[in-house]
Amino acid sequence: MDVVSIEKLSKIYQLGAVGVHALRDVDFAIEEGQYIAIMGPSGSGKSTLLNLLGCLDRPTSGRYLLHDTDVSKLNDGELSAIRGRQIGFIFQSYNLIDQLNVAENIELPMFYQGLSQHRSAQRAMELAELVGLGDRLRHRPFQLSGGQQQRVAIARALANDPVIVLGDEPTGNLDSASGAEILQILERLHQAGKTIIVVTHDTAIAAKAQRVIHLLDGRIERDINN
Repeated sequence: MDVVSIEKLSKIYQLGAVGVHALRDVDFAIEEGQYIAIMGPSGSGKSTLLNLLGCLDRPTSGRYLLHDTDVSKLNDGELSAIRGRQIGFIFQSYNLIDQLNVAENIELPMFYQGLSQHRSAQRAMELAELVGLGDRLRHRPFQLSGGQQQRVAIARALANDPVIVLGDEPTGNLDSASGAEILQILERLHQAGKTIIVVTHDTAIAAKAQRVIHLLDGRIERDINN
């Protein structure tokens, strides 16, 4: 079953009178449970594609079906609701809130979805255990290493049991040992059936992914099954 279906997706940014084609007629589908790496040089369209997949932006033309919902036609409120319920984000810079501890950072998406405080706290504990931080629930981000902060970000991305997990250079700010730990967590999530889509320059992630989509100048240059 396809969880993502992209059809003739294009994105043009207007810079004054000039239209910049960030994506040009991109087509692909992703089956539920696949682990995908998206690669390409700077300016190839990776970030634009990730923003569209994450419902942070709309295409200029084409369709994006997420579980048979054409999200390319949704308004801002509907896109926000889709992001909150169906998409988990892992950012290169972690994007944790310094004033909140580990448990509270993980609980934040559940608060916005209206989960009870008891259930949110229970799930945050379960997710912290999943990423190996069960003994760090009361620590704040500045008390954690970069690898530990990224593990918190992964736990937070899973808080609402998303349909897809999107990663934006999730190992980009980490040393090789911490990056390897994150790779292991992503691999375990994949084995557990999660659909994972990662934009990366890291060849180690590409080697672990089932499939690697290479972009060049806004088009798919290669789409390779590992």
